[in-house]
Amino acid sequence: MSGSGEGAAGPAAPGLRPLPTRLVQAFFSPGELGRALAAQPAWGAALLLGLVLTVAQVALIPAEVWDASMREAALSQGAEMPPGMEAAGTFMRVAAVVGGALGYVLILSLYAGIATLVFAFVMGDEGRYRQYLAVAAHAWLIPAVVGLFLLPLRIIQEDPSFSINLASFLFFMEEGYPLRVARMLDFGIAWAFLVVAQGAHAIDPRRSFASAVTVLMVLFVATALLFGLIPGV
Repeated sequence: MSGSGEGAAGPAAPGLRPLPTRLVQAFFSPGELGRALAAQPAWGAALLLGLVLTVAQVALIPAEVWDASMREAALSQGAEMPPGMEAAGTFMRVAAVVGGALGYVLILSLYAGIATLVFAFVMGDEGRYRQYLAVAAHAWLIPAVVGLFLLPLRIIQEDPSFSINLASFLFFMEEGYPLRVARMLDFGIAWAFLVVAQGAHAIDPRRSFASAVTVLMVLFVATALLFGLIPGV
């Protein structure tokens, strides 16, 4: 066991790199990043960067795109945009910025708490909330960056919610609960969960990467099944 009491003995933890390097590590070297964060669970700067990137995804979408999206949603339900809703796009963009910022912090904190509950309390791993929060804050940089790269497609397709998910390959399916669940299975989020699994293994090496992936993928799918019950989410 390490001198800090943060898990069973394993490879020596690498030093914590600057944030830009950690961003690259999240994509290409999650094992090294996980070991560094297990020893030095820094999370504030990563959470702030992810928050800025997430807000930028929404703020950079023109109001006209939000107008078109709302018009398309109304037409799909057999209705038309009510009169006097010309400024609705601007309002929706502001609401989405605020909601996205609050949702990002809330979801990230919640998933870190669930990971702590499942791994540390239920399954007996040696880990603390701050460690899982640090790992999650860096893992969630992946969907934040991916979403920013998808911004041009969101503008071109006039769809602010466009993402690469399972539903992208199920174009033959009709609208309904199964398709809503498929939309929730976002590949960027799935990638983030794999990085969190690598972090859980680094926090307590007794927890194999495969078992951590299994636990987190069950959580990922369960979340999709839950939120798929709510149309429009």
